[in-house]
Amino acid sequence: MAGIVAIVGRPNVGKSTLFNRLVGHRAAIVDEQSGVTRDRIYGRTEWIGTEFSVIDTGGYVANSDEMFDREIRKQAEIALQEADVVVLVVDVLTGVTDLDSQVALMLRQAGKPTVLVVNKVDDNVRRADAYEFYSLGLGDPYPISAINGTGTGEFLDRVVSLLPQGEIEADDHLPRITIVGRPNVGKSSMVNALVGEERNIVTPIAGTTRDAIGSRYNKFGHDFIMVDTAGLRKRAKVNEDLEYYSVIRAIRAVELSDVCLLVIDATRGFEGQDQTIFDLIQRNRKGIVIVVNKWDLIEKNTHTTEEFTARIQQEIAPFTDVPIYFTSAITKQRLLKVLDAAIEVYEHRRQRIPTSKLNEALLPAIEAVPPPAVQGKYIRIKYVTQLPTPWPAFAFFCNLPQYVKAPYKRYLENKIREAFPFQGVPIQIFMRPK
Repeated sequence: MAGIVAIVGRPNVGKSTLFNRLVGHRAAIVDEQSGVTRDRIYGRTEWIGTEFSVIDTGGYVANSDEMFDREIRKQAEIALQEADVVVLVVDVLTGVTDLDSQVALMLRQAGKPTVLVVNKVDDNVRRADAYEFYSLGLGDPYPISAINGTGTGEFLDRVVSLLPQGEIEADDHLPRITIVGRPNVGKSSMVNALVGEERNIVTPIAGTTRDAIGSRYNKFGHDFIMVDTAGLRKRAKVNEDLEYYSVIRAIRAVELSDVCLLVIDATRGFEGQDQTIFDLIQRNRKGIVIVVNKWDLIEKNTHTTEEFTARIQQEIAPFTDVPIYFTSAITKQRLLKVLDAAIEVYEHRRQRIPTSKLNEALLPAIEAVPPPAVQGKYIRIKYVTQLPTPWPAFAFFCNLPQYVKAPYKRYLENKIREAFPFQGVPIQIFMRPK
């Protein structure tokens, strides 16, 4: 089972730098001024074979000292509720502060697995200074330098040891289909239309649904668990702590799903937040069906559907092999087709292609368009096999795997999709030495 790790701490202790170190790229803005991370950032990383999600909680903090205490408490409280492991980052240069002590007390009282990281330790003098953080009562402090990576290996060993082990199984091994999307796109209305009762409160106020709600769906020949993640915001105003809470909830729901129905608002189009959720689903290698809701509110001509589809595909490229349905939760237009598509994508995701069939389909395509030679060295792919993973992943065995670049891997993926039904499912390509 994938876990969630939340990074908490005072402003300017290096949370975003550590986050960037873990996910392997500069996903978060890093600046010496406190409070520059205005959005909660989500990333995915791997250590010694264990994949997990990382949340940078360094949300915007008003530039006044008296606000720091309240904001950091909010972040820690939310992390405590939803994360599997909390990483408390402190700064060796400032030593133990009152705020560090308050957060540490909160973490101790909650009993949540916590790893204490002392950042900015890049010489032996500072390493000695790190021992004063034993006073926080959170066990061994892990001295690291997030900016150059020193000490992060031992720290990550500890994090992985605290993550939940094993797979979570859906009820009765049923497919788990999760409805995700921005606030107020009609997710709860869609659930109610499918279930046939007012199970969820439906209002035009964004964020009425606060929790991910699972229910057994057993109608029209289908039997699965349907989860409505809904509420990304609280009514009246957008509270950053609730936005962060919703991000973790959405991540958790996506990670525990088999297929995600990404609902977007036809009246607003495919927006930046839709792209973020799409990327989240793809990174977790879950099945995807895009549902364009409120289609009844759109003035249409004979080309409207094709134009809308083209715009979405342009945004989600290069992974465009995704079913797109235009629906209305109010009129129930095409909702059953969406369910049919979701189950079909579920079957695509779990299918196993025999090695003989794979090679029969792909080796001629490889021979017709071989990998480009690198520095006069020719790459020869001998055979391909599907890996025993919960999602489609394929290993291509060749003499020089390190020279096969991303464009050629995309060519191989396209050939797999042409030969076998993998619509709606992300595919992984690995090059292995023969």
